[in-house]
Formats: sequence, structure tokens, C-alpha cells
Amino acid sequence: MKFEKRVMSGIQPTGDIHIGNYLGAVKHWVELTKQYPCFYVIVDYHAITITYDVSHFQEHIFQAAMVNAACGLMPGTCLLFNQSHVPEHTELAWIFNACAMVGRLTNMTQFKEKAKQHEENINAGLLVYPVLQAADILLYKASFVPVGEDQLQHLELTREIARNFNSRFGETFPMAQACGRSMRIMGLDGEFKMSKSKGNYIGLLDPPDVVWEKLRPAKTDINRKKRYDPGNPEICNIFSLHQHFTPEDKYEELAVGCRKARIGCIDCKKVLNTYINQTLAPIQERYHELEKHPDIIRDFLRDSALKAREVARKTMAEVKEKMGLL
Repeated sequence: MKFEKRVMSGIQPTGDIHIGNYLGAVKHWVELTKQYPCFYVIVDYHAITITYDVSHFQEHIFQAAMVNAACGLMPGTCLLFNQSHVPEHTELAWIFNACAMVGRLTNMTQFKEKAKQHEENINAGLLVYPVLQAADILLYKASFVPVGEDQLQHLELTREIARNFNSRFGETFPMAQACGRSMRIMGLDGEFKMSKSKGNYIGLLDPPDVVWEKLRPAKTDINRKKRYDPGNPEICNIFSLHQHFTPEDKYEELAVGCRKARIGCIDCKKVLNTYINQTLAPIQERYHELEKHPDIIRDFLRDSALKAREVARKTMAEVKEKMGLL
């Protein structure tokens, strides 16, 4: 069976979207819209598997849509919609529960980690999270999924579920492939992946003074104790960020200056601060313009969900027919 090449990925509506999200995923998603039909889903059903603030949930969902649109996921380039607005996601997930083995789910690395983080709330949703993720992907028969290393195990389970279904009921789903691994961006503490929960991030909407307030105390080369000590850019987390924001010639100049102790860490951070703000400025400008016209995003989410449902309904009709449910 020949499948149309499509891209699918999910966006968590967990509040501030930061430069780690942008560099690690969203920037790549925007590039993919130039090559393939792309389905980008705000995964609100995934988000409810952990404790969350109900009173601000809709605000976070809408802000996630606004920020991603400001980054370039605009109407006409892709589909961007809420998972809960396409009920076929959970319908297919229930069917896939019959194709996923409990032993595989309990051995998923992310389930074990989440269970440790949320010992007071180890719910069934955490366990079957990757089954719903498989449904997210296969509902649109996506061929490509941009994922980070922490999601590769989930993608392999998606392929396993697809194989199990195809074997039992006939070829229906493609074997989704990783489409360029999302980069792991370290946080300003230099110890953990950049995340809101760790407080080690720079938000895409942070104004310049806040960016500098966060960047100034950020961890650098721990072996460089004094201004005149030579540094090592290869192990300095600030230089790992320079690679993404600073022009190559300027980066090389800074690297040489660091190794020869010609430039101090604060001066190095000031240069990075300049280029981070240059990158964020147009995103923030587009975001604030969208704030004045929120109906653009509301219409985008609604229209995208309607178009996604057209594809989803076709998939579910095929699935049900092959399973003897129609």
C-alpha cells in the first residue's frame, strides 16, 4: 500500500514555550512545512495525565497555539489543532489498546520516570500514554515524526502497534520513521535539559531585561575560576547556545578569545544575550500582533481541526471495516 508522506508531531500545552522547545523542535517543524503536509497537535489529552491547573488550562492551550504560530506555524503552512477537538484520537487509541502488550507499556522508560515523579498520581493514563501517542501518529498515517531521543522508544512502540494491527487485520498503517531527531538543549544550569519545571529556561516571550537576568548567572566552564584563566568552549554550556544563535565567524572569534582568556564569561554572555534577543524579537513582534487579533488563531485551530477530522474519519472508517465493526 502506498501512503502519502505526512508529518505529525505533538505540542504540550504546559505554559511557557522556551528556546529549548524552539531550537529542539519548533524551528524544525517550520522547515518541514515547506516539504510535507504537516499535522501539529496541541496534545491536551496527554497533558491531563499529570496534575494541572484547570483554571489556566485553556489559557495555556491558546498561548501554545499563539507562540507556535508566531514561530512560523501559520495558517496555510500546516494544520494546528487541539487533540481533544478530534475525538477519533481517543477512539483509535482504545482500539490500539488491544494491540499493545501490558508488559511493553510497564517497561517504557518514560512511564517509569513519570511514575517516580508523580508517585501520588500513577494513573492508567500515564501507562497508556504511548498508545494514545501511537494513535496521534497513525490516525493521519504519518510517515515522518520529528522526535527527541526520549521519544524514540515511543515511536518504536508505534511501529510495533502498526505491525500488530496490519498483521491481524490487513495492511492499514505505515511504519512511521523518525524525521530528524529533535535536539536536546541543556538548561542554563548546565545540568538538566531546559525545562519550565527546572526553572533553567529562557522563554520565547521573555523581554530583553528578563533574558539577561536569567543569562547573567548561567553556568559556564566550571574549570574557569578567574577572568584570566583559559576556558574550554567545548564543555561550556554558554558556547553550546552560541552555536545556535551567534553567527559562525563571531562564534569562532569568541571561542579563540575564551581559550586564550582574552574574553571573560560575562562579556561572552553579553554577546549571546544580543543574538538571543535578535532571534526572539521577530517572534515576539508576531506574537503581540496576534494578541491583537486572536480570532486568527481561533479560526486556525477550528479550521485545522475540521480538516484533520476529514482525514481521521477516513482512517477510522477503514479501521472499523477491516475489524468487522462496520
